Amino acid sequence: MKKKLLHQPLNIFVRVKTEQPDDLQQDDITSQFSESDDDNVLDIAKHDITSVTNENEFQKELQHTDSMLEGTSVAEMDVESDIDWDEIENNFSGSETTVSEQSSLDSDNNDADLLQSRVWCKVDTTRQLSPSPSRFQFCGASSLNINIDPNGDILQFFNIFFDDVLVDMITTETNRYAAQCLQAHQSKFCQSHCSQWHHTTSNEMRTFLAIIILQGIVCKPEQQLFWSKNPLITTPFFPKIMSYRRFVMLKQYLHFSDSGTYDPENHPSPKLNKIWPVFEYLNEKFKKVYTPDRDITINDSLMLFKERLGWMQYILLERIRFGFKTFMLCESKSGYIWSSLIYTGKAAVVDEDYKELPISSQIVMSLLKPLLNKGYCLTTDSFYTCPQLADILISHTTDTYGTVKLVRKEMPPNLKMKKLKKGEIMAYQRGKVTVMHWKDKKDVILLSTVHNAEMVDVEKRGELKKPKVVIDYNDSMGVVDKVDQHLSHYSIPRMQGKKYYKKVFFHLLEQAFWNSYVLYSKTGGQRKHLEYRIVVIEKMIEKYHLPQFSSKGVRPGTTPNPLRLTERHFPDIIPATEKKTNPTRQCAVCSTQRDSKGKRVRRESRYYCPDCDVGLCVAPCFRVYHTKADF
Repeated sequence: MKKKLLHQPLNIFVRVKTEQPDDLQQDDITSQFSESDDDNVLDIAKHDITSVTNENEFQKELQHTDSMLEGTSVAEMDVESDIDWDEIENNFSGSETTVSEQSSLDSDNNDADLLQSRVWCKVDTTRQLSPSPSRFQFCGASSLNINIDPNGDILQFFNIFFDDVLVDMITTETNRYAAQCLQAHQSKFCQSHCSQWHHTTSNEMRTFLAIIILQGIVCKPEQQLFWSKNPLITTPFFPKIMSYRRFVMLKQYLHFSDSGTYDPENHPSPKLNKIWPVFEYLNEKFKKVYTPDRDITINDSLMLFKERLGWMQYILLERIRFGFKTFMLCESKSGYIWSSLIYTGKAAVVDEDYKELPISSQIVMSLLKPLLNKGYCLTTDSFYTCPQLADILISHTTDTYGTVKLVRKEMPPNLKMKKLKKGEIMAYQRGKVTVMHWKDKKDVILLSTVHNAEMVDVEKRGELKKPKVVIDYNDSMGVVDKVDQHLSHYSIPRMQGKKYYKKVFFHLLEQAFWNSYVLYSKTGGQRKHLEYRIVVIEKMIEKYHLPQFSSKGVRPGTTPNPLRLTERHFPDIIPATEKKTNPTRQCAVCSTQRDSKGKRVRRESRYYCPDCDVGLCVAPCFRVYHTKADF
């Protein structure tokens, strides 16, 4: 059946369906015809492309079809041709198509192309692989952003972070908190040792920190054992630097913020308010002092803490199962801690721009925000890695790779359907993102924006092939794991009380000390980590220690030297000192006796045993001490 056109301008889209090889995307050819008010019949010619064997021929056929349709006038067309008007009306919903409708059609085509680009395509790993996706151009440069005196001592690296500003702030808040406590409990402390408190100074606070760091090297199960006079476990250095009583008072009143000015509604992190000034100061220092290299890593660290705390973490598979978690952004090569974030549950301080993302992606983007759009390459483990995060990082010209879980959203649905044999690999690609499933002893799932499914030879118990992304991942994450390993060897906060903010402070002290060692190594330092710690402690004691804070040691130890009964011993006169020409000591035997009233006997002697280092009366105490096991 034939119909005539209406007496009005007519805009008709003619879609010519094309068929092309399988490796080319399907497309439509759309042409538009216009006709004036003329009583003509329009016969639409149908053109099918069916015999196309390659892309060049396909493009030529498209151009030929466009030129043929555009160059054909209405008068030249066969007016008696049959037209399926029902199909035209159903497809175009009317005789007129406006400009807005045409734009809508173009938009739909763009959305379809975008959807097509987000479809996972399986990679044929049996053939020669296409090159790996190119890395983004790195716009930054690893550099130390402060001046280091080449002739200065080694202490200057630690003082970069614990400078006068930070130490003075800690000293001020400690004195303020001690005054508040003593004033609030004046009647309770009037007879206690705490009533002898006097204000501390910055030099004494630095000496206190030196003792804390030294306790991470000289480990003992209880705090008071560092000041023990038992010859089996004695460490004479500690009582010479500071008395046990003074050390306990400094640790008790150690404080970092003014509780009187705390406003929970306006504070950026209410759960960390007591440590927030120190945490914020050191975090900014870490970023300001050093610019990391291209390869960076985000990892977490769980610090032991078993007291009552609302945001304490419990992780069954960790060696330390209870504690609070710290997320750290580190330089992969050196392990420098560039930024950190303490997880406090839903109240964790993350950037407001990423509140809609999952919590793991919020942590990554918050830590990484100052380094975005600079071409950095981030390595993460399965807690953070996901296709959605990879797409976000790509939009900020940042590469990423790492292990990933199969249950993550937008993962290829067919990735876990097939069981692989040991050594086999299967890969899917979506734009710049490649997801690989490699079978080793266990299934290993990886995601990368800079790797393909390339396998490389590894010399380990014979010939072995591994994906290139696995080797790079182990190199990056392995260096960061050494940071926790180094810090665990010299654990400072292990015995430092039950208050969480003091635990966090000593953990930050560890991080600052590690970063100072990294900067020392980058400027040509040759000492190992342990040697560096010992030398820094020596310099701190030498520069900041004041003799009036040392212990007097007026009473001899109650535990005798176990070698006193087996070796030969001879009495000697106690040598003179700067203050006394004829010094004396309490007799170790007489001091164990009690008089008729039950009080300990106090008897001084000018003689002592140099080998046992105790004061003794020449007769009979010297003989009794060296011959009787129980005197």
